[in-house]
Amino acid sequence: MNLHTIKPAAGSTKNIKRVGRGSGSGKGGTSTRGHKGANSRSGTKQKMGFEGGQMPLQRRVPKFGFTSPNRVEYKVINLDALQTLADTYSPSVIDTDFLKEHGMMSKNDLVKVLGRGEFKANVEVKAHAFSATAVASIEKAGGKATVL
Repeated sequence: MNLHTIKPAAGSTKNIKRVGRGSGSGKGGTSTRGHKGANSRSGTKQKMGFEGGQMPLQRRVPKFGFTSPNRVEYKVINLDALQTLADTYSPSVIDTDFLKEHGMMSKNDLVKVLGRGEFKANVEVKAHAFSATAVASIEKAGGKATVL
């Protein structure tokens, strides 16, 4: 180790532009803000999406359609996923607590069971909604589909 090879530790120094420290620094006078205009003055803020007076993107792009404020979004779980759970854990009831415990849903999700795959377990399934094919498959296997 020699004096000319010593460097500060990584992340210990910041490369900050020091402005307003005299004309000899090259960053004095206007302090790199240019002459006049809103951004040359102190305390300036601009609205989010402001494009210097040009028509902003959110106003240029056409809008269409309708988004219902009352839309109910469900976390979708298919019968094949429930079958793998039933095979590995062999529960008597598959409900929201069981699904939360095994990472299939989070705390505030609403669950809808759809009918993809085969379901052979004789299990009671409790969820917020079911498709008609899912109910038929669960009842055919000897289980019960209960809407919460």
